[in-house]
Amino acid sequence: MLGGMKTSLRSFAYLASALVTGALGFGLLLAGWLATGLLAVTPLSVPVLVGFRWGVGALATLEARLARLAGVDPGPQKLTSGGAGYWGRGKAVLADRSFWRQHGVVLARTFVGSPIAVGAISLVGSALWFVFLPIYYPWVDFHIGSFEVDTLGKALLGIPFGVAGTIVALALVHWTARGWARIALPYLGPPRGPAKSFFVPHAALVAVTDVVVLIVWASVGGPFWPKWVLAATTLTISLHAWLLRAPSALARVAGVAVFLEAFQIALWVFGGGGYFWPIWTAIGFAAAVAVAVVVLRRGRLEHRIEVLATTRAGAVDVQETELRRIERDLHDGAQARLVALGMNLGLAEQKLAGDPEAARDLVAEARAGVEQALRELRDLARGVHPPVLTDRGLGAAVASLAHASAVPVVVEEDVPERPPAVVETAAYFVVAEAMANAAKHAKATQITVRIARDADRLVVEVTDDGRGGADLAGSGLVGLRRRVEALDGTLAVTSPSGGGTVLRAELPCES
Repeated sequence: MLGGMKTSLRSFAYLASALVTGALGFGLLLAGWLATGLLAVTPLSVPVLVGFRWGVGALATLEARLARLAGVDPGPQKLTSGGAGYWGRGKAVLADRSFWRQHGVVLARTFVGSPIAVGAISLVGSALWFVFLPIYYPWVDFHIGSFEVDTLGKALLGIPFGVAGTIVALALVHWTARGWARIALPYLGPPRGPAKSFFVPHAALVAVTDVVVLIVWASVGGPFWPKWVLAATTLTISLHAWLLRAPSALARVAGVAVFLEAFQIALWVFGGGGYFWPIWTAIGFAAAVAVAVVVLRRGRLEHRIEVLATTRAGAVDVQETELRRIERDLHDGAQARLVALGMNLGLAEQKLAGDPEAARDLVAEARAGVEQALRELRDLARGVHPPVLTDRGLGAAVASLAHASAVPVVVEEDVPERPPAVVETAAYFVVAEAMANAAKHAKATQITVRIARDADRLVVEVTDDGRGGADLAGSGLVGLRRRVEALDGTLAVTSPSGGGTVLRAELPCES
């Protein structure tokens, strides 16, 4: 109960913060583009753009930190756009997709988030007004119909309604914050495609259009003609949201058909009813969905066959690569030391009678070589399959990696039941490779490893604050992708230049 109340209060604080961040963001964008426009043809436009880009990134960083109140962590935000040369720095700002995505979130917090904040504050404040009514009832004129609150007893009657209203209001605020987090906050993360980058500005445009239309109608009066505009804008934003969030291609097709048919029915209702002509469009949409089912199922089967062939070849390549690595490590390491050990023992045998002191030194050197060879064999065995992974599970194995890392590592694990051994092994090597890349190539100063069970999948996410720009075609990442895909999993790497790297692997682990 207390945990749920705390979560609701955090959600309320996040929604209410839009009154501040929205105002700051609108002022920043207005000043930034005015300055850029006025200085567009002068060399001063470059430092203005660079400073503008830093300001938007800083505001996005603030928004990302506030988003944690709603239970979402969009990750580190870009503050710069790079670029070579003086004019190249300005062009890089304009070409930076993250810069425009952050714009969209800032605008949405201004034009959509601020009204939501006012609504949330009003809703919770109204409920609390009843809770504290016994304190100030003598100074307010409050009545409901003929029932006037003019005594302490009557005022106390408002407390149960106020408490219940506060609980309901905070629950509504919580779900509103969750909805906002799912729709808008992902756009603070790395770019994922042109459609997603346009959704937030689209939502802001729809909200502004609807508000303007309603204000105009309220000013001039008359029949409620804004219903036509509201129906059209609701259709566009609903289609856009569904196309982004639908779980499959078939769901997208079916959803589009449902939204379009709902729009036809709305037009029929607005037109006064009569003959139900939307039945014909419903038949057409149903036929289109049926055709889509046949086509998509056949395409899915063909794609599945292709994926299985590819992952099988990838698994074979991974196995061959591992065997060659083991052979090379044995040849260059333990085998070479064992050969030297044999030579030392032979020399000691020859010197044993004539020079016992020299023979003793050779035996001591041979013993040191044995210890080194044993260490190398243990390291080799650990690289094939670390014993701690078998004995204590994935969490302990990753914790061991973190303890040995030269870069500070935060490990967050939520895996109630151990997944299959082959899945644990793949997840372990995903984390090991990602941590090695972050320390060696990305020059990171902080690494975060998250491991969680999501239904029938094990999700592994490694995030660092390094310089980004990871080579997705490099042998290390290609090998990891093949290892993951061999288990019918997926591996995604997001590594914008200067924005850190996020490596996310999803592995099926049905129990």
